[in-house]
Amino acid sequence: MWRSVLAFSIPAVFLAGLAGCAVNRFEARAPWRDQAESVCMARGLVHPTAYVSLGKEIDGPGPCGIQQPFKITRLGNGTVALKQRMTLGCSALAEAEAWLADTIQPAANLYFGVPVTEINAGTYSCRGQNNQVGAKLSEHSYGNAIDIMSFKLADDHVITVKGGWRGTEAEQAFLREVFTGACARFTTVLAPGSNVFHYDHIHVDLARHDPRGLRRICKPVIKFEAQIGADGQPRQFASPRPPMRQAAPPQAPIDQETDDPYGASPASARASGSQYARTPSPRSTYAAAPPERPGLAGAGSDEPSSFDVESSAHSIY
Repeated sequence: MWRSVLAFSIPAVFLAGLAGCAVNRFEARAPWRDQAESVCMARGLVHPTAYVSLGKEIDGPGPCGIQQPFKITRLGNGTVALKQRMTLGCSALAEAEAWLADTIQPAANLYFGVPVTEINAGTYSCRGQNNQVGAKLSEHSYGNAIDIMSFKLADDHVITVKGGWRGTEAEQAFLREVFTGACARFTTVLAPGSNVFHYDHIHVDLARHDPRGLRRICKPVIKFEAQIGADGQPRQFASPRPPMRQAAPPQAPIDQETDDPYGASPASARASGSQYARTPSPRSTYAAAPPERPGLAGAGSDEPSSFDVESSAHSIY
């Protein structure tokens, strides 16, 4: 009997050790993280509501965690549902709410005539960058990052990042407005074309890439004239109206990222019969699995733009 117990225990201990290696426990937690969280809380940038509650401290494993994590079921004062509950620190949540209000909703109303009512996104997860074992910890490990996979509009149309980035005119313009607006708020923004890991979502975070937190990474480099101003108001169009949305055939829901912490119970039920953004053309590098060659930032219509962009080739987050 003892031999059987021993034979079972050894593999279990070995597997537990491997799981522990997935988190870089030797990485130190930067002091600025807790300081930024404390400042955000002291300034009252986030307040608990019926949709935003303050949870217990998340401490570890290793340097992972959030001192005062917020559990979010809806954004925009309850107007935007979430497919799965978000867990974020104060700073990331404050910026996400501002991004929604001053860019995402104005862009949705501008290009589609209706607001966003649901977002499919991933947040807190203690893991290495790009979900690689032993890598430097991702900003998701500190509740300081968000991955956006899709937006659902009030008319039940669903715009996926994977399909819409090369989708209809309106879908492309909407996602580029969202991307450009994120670059003005977050220190890291990675969209399709930035590297092989971000072909189906937009990653945003508030990492500090230099001691003063002034350096920003915004990829890929695109040529796009944003129509949404800094105050959230649309600019004057050269043509009388924005491009009309074209009819799109149904598309199966995108595969959810394996490196995101989706809740067991979605914050909102999956609606049936939704219209998804059309599948990109066969020539698109984002149509199926991630491309083998990541150097695609200058492909197609994506060319250098006027806003500040980090040009380093390393892949992150």
